Formats: sequence, C-alpha cells, structure tokens
Amino acid sequence: MGEFKGLLIPSLCFLFGVAAVLSELACKDSHSGPTYESLQSVFDKKPFRPATNLSNPTITNISFTLYAVLGVNEKSQILTTFLWLRLYWHHEFLQWDPEKCGGITKISLPVEELWMPDIIVYEFIDEDKSQRCPYIYVNHTGQIRYDRMLRVLSSCNLEIFNFPFDVQKCSLTFGSYMHTIRDVRVSLALPIEQISENSKKYLETSGEWELVKIQGETDILKFGIDEWDIITFWVTIKRRSVLYVVNLIIPSSFLMLVDIMSFYLPPHSVDRASFKMTLILGYTVFLLIMNDLLPSTANGTPLIGIYFSVCLALMVISLLETVIITNVLHHNAMKYRPVPRLVRVLVLGYLARLICYTRPPSQPETPSNNITTADPEKMKNVEVSMVSLPPLASPELQQICRDLGMVRAHIDSLRLQQDLEEEWIHVGYVLDYLLFRVYLVLITLYALVITCMWCIWYNL
Repeated sequence: MGEFKGLLIPSLCFLFGVAAVLSELACKDSHSGPTYESLQSVFDKKPFRPATNLSNPTITNISFTLYAVLGVNEKSQILTTFLWLRLYWHHEFLQWDPEKCGGITKISLPVEELWMPDIIVYEFIDEDKSQRCPYIYVNHTGQIRYDRMLRVLSSCNLEIFNFPFDVQKCSLTFGSYMHTIRDVRVSLALPIEQISENSKKYLETSGEWELVKIQGETDILKFGIDEWDIITFWVTIKRRSVLYVVNLIIPSSFLMLVDIMSFYLPPHSVDRASFKMTLILGYTVFLLIMNDLLPSTANGTPLIGIYFSVCLALMVISLLETVIITNVLHHNAMKYRPVPRLVRVLVLGYLARLICYTRPPSQPETPSNNITTADPEKMKNVEVSMVSLPPLASPELQQICRDLGMVRAHIDSLRLQQDLEEEWIHVGYVLDYLLFRVYLVLITLYALVITCMWCIWYNL
C-alpha cells in the first residue's frame, strides 16, 4: 500500500505539472479550433478535478428558471416543479488562443467526456427522469456552461390550514454531494431578483398555483468536521382560489341562506322540520362530494373543513330549535295546560319587548272570555249552573235547557282550549323569534370572522 501511494502521488504531481505547463490547447493551421489530439488529452483527465492547484476550489455558479409548477401533494408533502438549470464553472485544462485556432472562441463537447461538479438538490426524494442535455459549451478561457432540464420532486413542509387561500414556501437547496468546501464552492450566477423575474416571465403553467417570489441565500452545511457550501432558494407560491370558492364556498353559503330563510316558515307547521331535515341531508351529500377536493394531511385540518363542520352543526341546531318550538306549540296546548305565570312574565313580558314582538290585538272581552284563564275544573261548575232550572218547568223544557247548557259548556270548553292554544302559540312565536335572531347573529359573526381571515391570508 505504501508503494502504491508512493507511485500515485508523484504521478499526480507530474500530471498536474504538465497541465500547468501546457495551459493552452494545440491548434493546427488547417483546422478551426483545438485539435482532436489535444482534446483527447483533456478527456483522459476526466476523473480528476480540473485544477492545476488542488488547494484552489472549483467555483460553480448556479442559476435556474422555474418553468412550471406541476403539482403539490399535500398528503405526501411533495412539491413537483420543472426547472431550467444552468451551471458555470472553470476548466483550467480547456484553454486556447482564438487567434491561433481560426478565431474559434466557443465549442461544444460531450458531457460524458469532461469532469462535472456533482451539484444536486438536497430535497430530492425521487429519481430524476427528465431528459439530459448531452453537450456543454466551452469558451476559449475555459469557462463551461451546462444547461439541463430538471424535474424536481422535492419534500416541502406544506401548511394547509389556510386552504384554499394558502401560500406555500418551499426550499430548493443546491450543493455538492461529495466535494466539501475545500474542493467545490457554489455561488449565484445571477442576482436573486433577476432569477425571480425570469421565472415569473417564463412560467407557463396557468393552473392551480402562481409564483409569488423567489428568495435565496448562501450557507455552509456542517456535518461533523466536514463542511459543504450550499445555496438555498425559497420558492413562494400561492394557490389560485377561484375554483374552490366557486365549487365549495358559494354552494355552502347558498345552503346556509336557504336554512336561514326556512325560519320564515310557520313554526307550528310540520313541513318546517321535514324541510330542515331534507336540507341537512343535502348538505351531507355535498360534504361527501367535496371531500375529494379538500387536502388531507396527518398534521392538521384545513380551516375550510372546520367551516363546513360548523355550518353542518348550525343546521342541526336550527333543526333542534324547530323541534323545541313544535313541542311548545303542540304538546302543551293539547294537554290544556295554562301557561305558567313565570313563563308568561318572562317570555310574553320581557323577552317579547326585547325582540320587539307585537302581539295581535285581542277580541273584546265577554263574560264567556272571563273563564279562559281559569282552571278547567271551573268548567264543571259552569255546566251545573247552566242546567239548574225551576222545578215547576215541564220535562220537555227541562230537557231543552239541559241540551242548551251542554252546548254552552262545550262552546266554552272550545273557547278555553282555543285561548290556551293561542297563548302557547304566542309563547312559541316569541321563543322562535328570539332563537332565530340568536342564530342569525351567530352565523353573521362566524361569516365575518372567516371572511376577514381569508381576506388577510389572500392579500399576504
């Protein structure tokens, strides 16, 4: 092993010493450009970094143009982009004098025959299947330009809470894979502002995402005692939300508007409860259909999912309110129970004035109307008093009087039942108006908060 090292080190020193002496490629008068033999000697040095002094690092200049945003997979946290990548570096073995080479200042050479810096994207999580350019351009000073198309599947921490008004910021880190900072250094070939402007100019996709800006910074990656020179580009993209507003938010708002307008149906009608149940069923079907459009991750739920859940909960609350009001209007009235004094004072008194509920004017009070608020047991006394007759009356007259008394008692009983029903109806209407206003205030506040949050995020 020691003999091998002893032979290798002098050979490398001799090789780079010859390269330092022969700094220019040979040309012939009958040929334009460097000769094939001189280029072949450079090709033979492909395994070695093209530097006459290995203590000097090879500086690689990097620039790219974001040509397309192909997709964002929120569940897998993957960003798919298409880049036009351009690399520049200096090859100290590829230099010639244009005056001696027929005025040729630039030639193209095959990529496989020359040393290249192993610049990669650190966020790469899949094999690059894009087409590779087979040639590079070299000018007479040894400056090399390499262009290639790059389909990047990179990992990105995607935040979907603001969906569909979310803005994603993903990083693309370029650097050498094997060469440390002593061998390969990276720098920007163009200013960051120009890279961002070129990407906005040539971005061809007009789908779901639009480019906001590109930022970049150089840094040093440390791992143990080794250091790597890297450049990190921060690509900020914003989702175009018109599709989701039209397909999700507007239909949901229409269904909520129909649910609000359903409060104007008569509360004592059974159709109101069935209408709300049908509306909830339709909203559930809508949620199942739009579930495929919503992004899903294990980290959290988007705000629009919470928005739909709250809307469904509000619809269920409105249905429960209808059930309660229906019970007040029908169940208590059918039992001929008078309205308790506490309910009459609290609901028909204070709450009715609070919500500005105006009770319809009552009919002029008659003697028969005096018993409407009495206990139903008093009806028996009324019935007995009406059938009491003088003992000298004929049997036919007594039978007629008894029949008339029974008719009068039945009529008064119906009036009592009607008055009880009307009073319970007023209680139900007051509660219905109160709960409707509370429900409307809750929906309005909720809609304002959601709208303000989305407007702030959309304008960021």
